[in-house]
Amino acid sequence: MFVRTESFQEFIKFYPIVSGLVAIHLLLWLCIDVLQFPFAMQILREGIGNNYLVGQGEYWRLVTPIFLHGGFAHALFNSFSLVLFGPALEQMLGKAKFILMYLTAGIAGNIGTYLMSPDAFYQHLGASGSIFGIFGVYLFMVLYRKSLIGYANTQIIMVIFVLGLLMTFSRPGINIWAHLFGLIGGFAVAPPLLKKARPFSIWQNRAKFAKQDQNDIGFNPNRWNKRSNSTWKKYGKYILWGIIIFLVLLAFI
Repeated sequence: MFVRTESFQEFIKFYPIVSGLVAIHLLLWLCIDVLQFPFAMQILREGIGNNYLVGQGEYWRLVTPIFLHGGFAHALFNSFSLVLFGPALEQMLGKAKFILMYLTAGIAGNIGTYLMSPDAFYQHLGASGSIFGIFGVYLFMVLYRKSLIGYANTQIIMVIFVLGLLMTFSRPGINIWAHLFGLIGGFAVAPPLLKKARPFSIWQNRAKFAKQDQNDIGFNPNRWNKRSNSTWKKYGKYILWGIIIFLVLLAFI
């Protein structure tokens, strides 16, 4: 569920929303921080979250900060989290519901920042509220829809959940309210969005696209099986737990 065994081409084909969001994160970072294009700097000025300007009626700033990041590390960390935990949910919810959940959680995080931050001129940006919204949906599964998530994946989610809260309250410069309200937003919209959801299966994706490719010249019906014993599949869970342990240590640095 959280171990990525897809090739790069498969990933883009199977999870177009997650792929598109990651591309937006990195493209905006490149245009703003590296190339510093004038139009990109204008996007940053007009899109960054600003409590004072939201209070003045610039309500689009409750949405636009979701796609902006403060530097490469910030963009990379959120994109990596999205790549790791977003694909399964995109398949389970479908494209439209995933977008709805992602935006709802991100907006909830930004509204929480506006309402709860003591600094009237507080500025913020980042997809963390939406990322925590993803965890909120998984947390709902763990508590109320156990049939959608196995025991091993439940362990991973709970470790990440605790780790996320730990980092939220222990590291400086974190928008605590965006994390908490994003988590609440994801949890709140989970019941209706998960109503007809089925457990994640990589083979659903492969069967779906294999069927679409059956009319292609040179289609090989066994091509998916060639990847079933890949190194990723064999060692992926160990790599995933290694990343989690690294993040745990990072939280204490």
